[in-house]
Amino acid sequence: MGVGKSTVGRLLATRLGVGFRDTDGDIVTAEGRTIAEIFAADGEPAFRTAEKRAVVRALNGHGGVLALGGGAVLDAGTRALLTGRRVLYLTMGAGEAARRLDLGAGRPLLAAEPLDRWRELMAARRRLYEEVATAIVATDRRTPDEVTEAALDALELRPAVPTSPTTPFRGAPLDQTPLAHRR
Repeated sequence: MGVGKSTVGRLLATRLGVGFRDTDGDIVTAEGRTIAEIFAADGEPAFRTAEKRAVVRALNGHGGVLALGGGAVLDAGTRALLTGRRVLYLTMGAGEAARRLDLGAGRPLLAAEPLDRWRELMAARRRLYEEVATAIVATDRRTPDEVTEAALDALELRPAVPTSPTTPFRGAPLDQTPLAHRR
């Protein structure tokens, strides 16, 4: 949550020459509402049901880099579906989370006291992230390009597209969530 899954996922997909898909985006498209709106109108259980459907569809129909929402690993079925796939867990410390000014923006689970709530969520989810991860990469004080390079190394993947030192990524701050890539 807030660690860079979408940014790094897109960069990984580009470097690997494959497609990118984000299940949060799939949910927004399918529901016609933002995640915050779904939480507000229907509650977290309804969102988790939609998330599970989106993850199953994506894992069955997408052969590239897939970014999962932060709570996707709460579902035992989702964790089982990730078995046998390359799964990257991007981490950041609380200090880094505090530096990311938009940490609570559009994130219903972080609406009140975002840093304290982030710490609680990470404490509850960390073991699950580590359970499904085949590689772990820290994002603290790294650019998206640096995280992408570390991810390629950690996952032992060879890029299809080389980096260009003249065109570094200068995107938004990174967005602590697993990314899945089919083996």
